[in-house]
Amino acid sequence: MPSWKPKGYNSASPYLVVSNTNATLEFLDRAFGAERLRCLKRPDGTIMHAEARIDDTVVMLSDGTSDWPAIPAHVHIYVPDVDATYAQALDAGATSVMAPVKKDDEDKRGGVQDPGGTTWWIATQVG
Repeated sequence: MPSWKPKGYNSASPYLVVSNTNATLEFLDRAFGAERLRCLKRPDGTIMHAEARIDDTVVMLSDGTSDWPAIPAHVHIYVPDVDATYAQALDAGATSVMAPVKKDDEDKRGGVQDPGGTTWWIATQVG
């Protein structure tokens, strides 16, 4: 076990600066079954740093500030069933970007935007 990173963490993690970290964390819980790891708040109650694990990946998040504004981001995620997860994401408050479809590669992929502004590309490799 390397001593230079926390146990169970991947070496590279997306860091999302979003407009509503609480809503994004709730979305990650409901859409992807995320496990919340850490949450540090600023004195004003906004979230300075939060972490959630989705399968084998830790996603890091923060509420935007005037110095570090929220910015749009795209994250790609593989799931066992793209159609079921896409529907679950919509039920969790996301808006559709693209319904799942198989195109010219091995993946069936769809996209949603979560309440914090991040676009999630959800895919299952189907061959």
